[in-house]
Amino acid sequence: MLPDSSDPPENIQTPERAEQSEAHRPAQVGVVVIGYNDRAHVVDAVRSALAQGPAVAEVVAVDDCSTDGSAELLDRLAADEPRLRVVRRDDNSGGCGSPRNTGIDAVTAPYVMFLDSDDVLPPGAVDALLTAATGAHAEVASGLCVRRELPSGREQPWQDALYTAHTVLARPAQRPRLVHDTLCVNKLYRTDFLREHDIRFPEGRFLYEDFVFTARVLAAAPRIALVPDRVYVWHVRRSAERLSLSLDREHIDNWKARTRACTLAYDILLGAGQKELARAARAKFLEHEVRMYARELGLRDAQYRRAWWTHTREHLARYDAADWELNPAAPGRLLGRLILESPEPRDLPRIRDLAARPARLLPPYARTPDGVPVWSEDLPQLALTPFLTSPTRALPLALDAELRPQARATPLTLRLHELYGKVAEAGPRELDVLWASRNDDRVRGHATAALAPAGADLWTAELPVDLGALGAGTWDLRLTVRFADGAEREVTAHARAGAGRLRRRAVPSVRYGVLLVQPYATHSGALALRVATGVRGVTQVLRNRLRRLLR
Repeated sequence: MLPDSSDPPENIQTPERAEQSEAHRPAQVGVVVIGYNDRAHVVDAVRSALAQGPAVAEVVAVDDCSTDGSAELLDRLAADEPRLRVVRRDDNSGGCGSPRNTGIDAVTAPYVMFLDSDDVLPPGAVDALLTAATGAHAEVASGLCVRRELPSGREQPWQDALYTAHTVLARPAQRPRLVHDTLCVNKLYRTDFLREHDIRFPEGRFLYEDFVFTARVLAAAPRIALVPDRVYVWHVRRSAERLSLSLDREHIDNWKARTRACTLAYDILLGAGQKELARAARAKFLEHEVRMYARELGLRDAQYRRAWWTHTREHLARYDAADWELNPAAPGRLLGRLILESPEPRDLPRIRDLAARPARLLPPYARTPDGVPVWSEDLPQLALTPFLTSPTRALPLALDAELRPQARATPLTLRLHELYGKVAEAGPRELDVLWASRNDDRVRGHATAALAPAGADLWTAELPVDLGALGAGTWDLRLTVRFADGAEREVTAHARAGAGRLRRRAVPSVRYGVLLVQPYATHSGALALRVATGVRGVTQVLRNRLRRLLR
């Protein structure tokens, strides 16, 4: 039987075993670092690869025809580092696929991995992956990637459910969830495996090239080793002058490029006979891609919305009945069915909340004349019956919140809505409340409040918030609903708007003298809070606002 547990088999080394044998491990890994006009970061990326130790035989830095002196900077670094080779492309490719292909061709080591010029490899990454690959005789080894928001430094794991234990898979179909990890950079590949199967990235300016490359890898049915170690740090710079290709989602061409890549990935998997993985890829499109872009529709103009809606309908029209039958209560499937049933964009605020994580299905809760739950009275064909059999922990609970800043204890009012009888059936009892900083790992204001009935379809709770104890920063409201039947459900609260509810207010503070408090709705409609402390903090906020107005 294949090992698949938190206890690593004898032939898979833990980080402790790897450390003991590191000095004796031959150099076997080539790290391909790609970059274009990234002089500010590329040296840090290369040095993080070189610092991996003796397992790294070579670092191949592929410069995609930079004009900012990046290549010359790398040449100077290579003069003192024999393991570093700089490869200059003659023409800029406009994407990431071509320079990575150049790197695959240039690598001489038995194993290869990829690194972008603005990211880094954490210490021990190569050792962890190489130990897993060689110990399990795997063609691919994969580990945990973390997204690090800059400049705050806040980290978020990527697809961490895949990387909870040392695991060996004889074939990818044993873990369909693999299709969700479309990154190529948190993985180590046997070089001959890529070359034997002619696995390459799309050439030229092809956005989301990782999707296609990963599908080609999975289609070749490699033996895969998964490790719980951190092996890649993905730097996310949202304030950069030039956003990364994946973050630049304001134009419809980005969505078209994404659907194109997802379609090609599906075709590759299906063409290789990987039907289960192909089906999982279509499910992933609904639960990840559709939900992510749907949350942002309210930020776009009418022309974008119509183009997005039309293109998405055309894409989803290719789905067959079996694609919709898998987990029919999933929020992404409901969104997809709504888009197919509606020729024009509609219900955008409600869509935004359903696309949130976790999902919220806001009222009204319509029914057909014979009592069938439906999206709305004018869409009776869009039934919501799967929710009637969903467990409490999976329900898209609708909970809204209002916070009115004031000098002393600021009241936070929370309202939990009924959902076709499922909430009352579970028996809501109390709410766990806390505020999580978006700037770092701080958590404040943990409290528990009882939920009291307020009519047939509503439960309410109110508790005080000490704004001074929160301190400066941006705070997200995190909630857990506890039910009489023992179930728990983590939720976020929809920010109630209108009547001055989300207006910035200055309030006196014993600790800071003054606080400037801004309750607001996030892109997904959830209540969040910005707090500036003291005269200096308030003045800085006002200055920044004035600069924006002058622009």
